Amino acid sequence: MSVPPEDARAAILKAALPHVPFDGWSDETLTTATKEAGFEAEMGLRAFPKGGRGLIEEFIADADRRMVAELEKRDLAEMKIREKIATAVRIRLVQNKDHKDAIRRAIGVRSRGPDAVAAGLSVFKTVDVMWRAIGDQSTDFNFYTKRGLLAGVYGATLLYWLDDESEGQQDTWEFLDRRIGDIMKIQKLRGRFEKACTQIPNPREFFKRSPFGASRRRDQKTPHPGA
Repeated sequence: MSVPPEDARAAILKAALPHVPFDGWSDETLTTATKEAGFEAEMGLRAFPKGGRGLIEEFIADADRRMVAELEKRDLAEMKIREKIATAVRIRLVQNKDHKDAIRRAIGVRSRGPDAVAAGLSVFKTVDVMWRAIGDQSTDFNFYTKRGLLAGVYGATLLYWLDDESEGQQDTWEFLDRRIGDIMKIQKLRGRFEKACTQIPNPREFFKRSPFGASRRRDQKTPHPGA
């Protein structure tokens, strides 16, 4: 009986995670995990054609799915926007508290060369998933602004969390609150700037009403002596 690819990936990833802290996100880890999950070696290659790096992608995708599933259980409608953001980030980190070493290993792999581009794209995808899960429907310039700001908050908080040994990760949650406070200030200042811009007169209309514009119109109406 054939196994659906998504089931095979899930089983192999689960078997791989205990090995990652020691052997990294390597092809060796993939081979070992495939065998422990009860599959032939070729199944591992079919499920993860990128090898160990494919395991990282599946780990991130699985984390995104689990985060969304948990957020769907929360009464987000009753929360303010900053509370929604904090909830999404906290859920993401708490759900992976047993995989800090694996995450450190993933950061090490994806911080160099071509992998750095993939890392940036995966962070953008994760924060996009966060925004959508908490109800953001923006499609204009705000779409990119929100995701850029949250990427900075999430990335900084993730790095802080990895080394946080405080009780209940309390230092991390306080750090997260401060970072969210910073982006809320930025959004507020941006809102004021946009409001101020709407009060600035149209340059063309302003020119028409100015003495210089009026005199130019008179000049255009007065026939030239040589005409």
